[in-house]
Amino acid sequence: MNVGEKVTVEKILAMKGKRKITVLTAYDYTTAKVCDTAGIDILLVGDSAGMVMLGYDRTTMVTMDEMLLFCRAVANAKPRAMVVADMPFMSYQVSTKDAVYNACRFVKESGADAVKIEGGMEVSDKVRAIVNAGIPVMGHIGLKPQTALLWQGYKVQGKSKDTAINLIEDALALQEAGAFCIVLEQVTYEVAEIITNRLKIPTIGIGSGLACDGQVLVIHDLLGLYNNIPRFAKRYANIYDVMLNAVISYKEDVINCRFPSKEHEFHMSEQEYNELLRELKMKHDHE
Repeated sequence: MNVGEKVTVEKILAMKGKRKITVLTAYDYTTAKVCDTAGIDILLVGDSAGMVMLGYDRTTMVTMDEMLLFCRAVANAKPRAMVVADMPFMSYQVSTKDAVYNACRFVKESGADAVKIEGGMEVSDKVRAIVNAGIPVMGHIGLKPQTALLWQGYKVQGKSKDTAINLIEDALALQEAGAFCIVLEQVTYEVAEIITNRLKIPTIGIGSGLACDGQVLVIHDLLGLYNNIPRFAKRYANIYDVMLNAVISYKEDVINCRFPSKEHEFHMSEQEYNELLRELKMKHDHE
């Protein structure tokens, strides 16, 4: 793939078995620009934005309007990367009609190239309907953050034979419904490998091992913007400490009159300054 070419579904499908697919979350224009310049294949506008950008306790709280705003900010970067919008809780669960309508909103109002839906067989009818409406769909099985806390919490999936079979069937159902790739979140290595080998479409792992066709991380985990990161994530920088030290240095410079310095100042010309002083003196004398 040429560096300047827009990443499409066709290109993502062609990567399976040839090279790993790179995916990162992005929620704003600046981050999208950086990730795109680095050559990331897919920018996922995850509903994790509700937690890392808005401070919500869980992803279920983020709304369609908030997700549309985040997605528009990423799309405004006009990235070469594919922009995938995470459909938030309640944007597709109620009905197929809602699912198609909200998927269309992401494309029309926020400039998304595709949408992502959590769930397996239970959402396959909605995946099929969205695809039939002309919008590419990324699936998501394994740990499903939107509903995990309602059932069992954040646990690794596919540890038993029965749960493994369910995951495999879910993956096949999503592929049959028209999904162009599937995120496998916190799935055991063995099951992720079986699913990856059985599917014709790519798998994108997050905490599911190297056998997947690609990997995704939350950008805040990668950059070290939090002190605690999930076991499956790798910290490539420690931006939190860099930011904290920079802010502390700024505070101390302001308090101790080290900032701004002369290099940060703007000045009038000497002639304009002297004329200003004369005029002010004349006004003062006439008062």
